[in-house]
Amino acid sequence: MATGVLVSEGPILLRPYAIPDAFSGDECDRIVEIARNGLLKEAGLVRGVRDSDLRRAELAWLDEREGADWVEGRLVDLVAAANRAHFGFALEDFAESAQVARYGAEREGHFAWHSDIGDGPVARRRKLTLVVQLSDPALYEGGALEVWPDGTARTAARDKGAAILFPSFMLHRVTPVTRGERHSLTIWAHGPEFR
Repeated sequence: MATGVLVSEGPILLRPYAIPDAFSGDECDRIVEIARNGLLKEAGLVRGVRDSDLRRAELAWLDEREGADWVEGRLVDLVAAANRAHFGFALEDFAESAQVARYGAEREGHFAWHSDIGDGPVARRRKLTLVVQLSDPALYEGGALEVWPDGTARTAARDKGAAILFPSFMLHRVTPVTRGERHSLTIWAHGPEFR
């Protein structure tokens, strides 16, 4: 099982958790291939809202792709282990499929500052967000995943197969891709609303 490290200091809820070896390079390539075996859909926001100024990406939902069961199983295990070791949040389920996002330079793919807790009935139950870097960082420029845990933006590891786990209320973004393409894998763990 992959082990993680804290990304920043401060209160536990404000410390993203990095897992440097969540997936191997070959596994990352397999995930991207699974996502490409079918139509990638234009990325939207909660409740199907689209805003290309806020987000420019294409998505593949893994529950719609044959041969992806092993991916979601691994993600569930990673989140469960990291939650036990670090966050201790009350989690109930994974109510949404994992998604692979493609951010391409041809349209400066990006996702502006946002949190993953939304207004929808499922999105408001998001507690933890896990993002895995699927692309070789030498093959693209820009596309940095940045999180804002404590008043300072921190850049997640760009190593292929590295993951970062953070509370879904934490602000984060993907900077515009200016060369090549970046793929990432995201899943959310759900539980009772924060109080």
